[in-house]
Amino acid sequence: MEEEVALLEEQLAAANADIEQLQARIAEAETLASTRGDELTAMRQRVAEQDTRLAEYTAELDEVREAHAGQTTELQAAVARLRQSILEREPDLPADIVTGDSVAGLDASIATARQTVAQVRQHLDQQAQALRVPAGAPARTGPDTSALSPGEKIRLGLRQT
Repeated sequence: MEEEVALLEEQLAAANADIEQLQARIAEAETLASTRGDELTAMRQRVAEQDTRLAEYTAELDEVREAHAGQTTELQAAVARLRQSILEREPDLPADIVTGDSVAGLDASIATARQTVAQVRQHLDQQAQALRVPAGAPARTGPDTSALSPGEKIRLGLRQT
């Protein structure tokens, strides 16, 4: 029986050693869990801070977008007023050619419209010149006496008087 007691004591010692190892592992796991919990808490706090910043940036972006939309509207109105002013100042420009969403676009279309008007005027002037007939009869001139001799010129002069 002493053998059985010795064997049981060995098994008990091994079981106690296993229990101590498991308790050490549990302590390590609890420490790790606590550390991870602290890290998780810190990360959640950072996420909350980032969410707050994101909300602030989003609000700021919305304000900038509103300001941009207002400025775009004002720019379009100013370009429309400039277009109208130019068309009033230069009534020969065709309104359907003078377009543009910006000052640069409007300038380019005005240059094109001026060039088109100049080309049409030049074409009309050329057509008018081609169709022009001199007014009245041609001027009367006397007979050509350049080929006559001096005597023939004298005789011609005496006949006309």
